[in-house]
Amino acid sequence: MSTQTIATDNLRKIALFGYFGLLIFMPLWLLVLAPSAALSPTLTIVMFILPLLFPMKGLVQGNPYTFAWANFIVLIYFLHSLTTLWVGDGERIYAAIELFLATTMFFAGAYYSKYRGQEMGLKIKKLKQELEEERQNHQP
Repeated sequence: MSTQTIATDNLRKIALFGYFGLLIFMPLWLLVLAPSAALSPTLTIVMFILPLLFPMKGLVQGNPYTFAWANFIVLIYFLHSLTTLWVGDGERIYAAIELFLATTMFFAGAYYSKYRGQEMGLKIKKLKQELEEERQNHQP
């Protein structure tokens, strides 16, 4: 196993740590440790837990594409934690944990998808290369 593959595998594990950490911590925080009077438990589950379930299959399978688009979902938790840190007095420690987990997943997931995609030979073609191929395909 090459050094690049080991590093990529470690990034995947770190990203999954952040992901499963959020998946466990968010309901624990919002339903058990500090339940909100403004949000019902059902609404809390729909808003904060359900979005995390969408990418689960692809993340567990190690699909780099899923790690890339799951970062858009993680941004919800990143913004939630920053907002809570800014305005919430009593829940700052919980928001800091959420921020740590979301940031961990975001950066590790982004780098995992980049490096794993390179290992698999996936890449986005440059516009210049795309236009040249298009021109060659349409010349008589």
